[in-house]
Amino acid sequence: MDSQYESGELEGVNIQHEDLEVDFLLEAVYRLSGFDFRQYNRSSISRRIHNRMKMNGISTITGLLEKVIHEDGFLEQLLNDFSINVTEMFRNPTFFKAFREEVVPILREYPEIRIWHAGCATGEEVYSMAILLEEEGLKDKTVIYATDMNEQVLEKASKGAFPIQKMQAYTKNYMLAGGNKAFSEYYKADYQYAYFHPSLLENIIFAQHNLVTDQSFNEFHVIICRNVLIYFTPELQDQVQQLFYESLSPQGFLGLGDKETLKFCQVMDNFQEVVGSERIYQRYK
Repeated sequence: MDSQYESGELEGVNIQHEDLEVDFLLEAVYRLSGFDFRQYNRSSISRRIHNRMKMNGISTITGLLEKVIHEDGFLEQLLNDFSINVTEMFRNPTFFKAFREEVVPILREYPEIRIWHAGCATGEEVYSMAILLEEEGLKDKTVIYATDMNEQVLEKASKGAFPIQKMQAYTKNYMLAGGNKAFSEYYKADYQYAYFHPSLLENIIFAQHNLVTDQSFNEFHVIICRNVLIYFTPELQDQVQQLFYESLSPQGFLGLGDKETLKFCQVMDNFQEVVGSERIYQRYK
């Protein structure tokens, strides 16, 4: 009994030590880079930390911290690890179909449209929206601001080149999202990549923006931020949702990921559901 108790006690101490090490690491990352991961979901951040430790053969988080502080280029490497870059074209096709059917008819009445894709990663969903807007005759009066904290993924996004082996799945998504053309009309391909038509880029502005530390930079008719907030603590989600509320025009639309919601957020009472199942909301006050 005593040995079991001591074992459990030691395990608790080790967990506390690791939490402390993670706190020190994230504080160092913030002070050195300005990127604040201190309120990111701790289990998600811990997985990325341990993966980097395994890749570099580092036995402790303190050892990782030493490399962040003293080794040139290592901080940037860790920042890339922390960046969330999981995306695909027309991801969750029913979201884009609902946007096409419920939001686009309202946007048609606007003389100009400003859309913010926050946390755009490598840009697949940005190009998806550009295609949708072109098919609905809205592309020429729309500016899409595509932002992410990671400059490297923004550079990839601006090239509009995606692995050719993914086009079969993307084509299926496009059709399920209500696409009305042959998807291959939007790109040229070689044996490695599909290169999307440069005309899709004409009204897209890629820029670095950190949802945690940066402020609003415009007023938007639509904000899309899908599958980013799930990595934040509830407190940080509240902070970011407040940013989105302040950045939306009256009657503006907000689109979230399928595992995200405005429920329980402080700004909830300022929104109404447009398509609740697809997490599309509209600001009404």
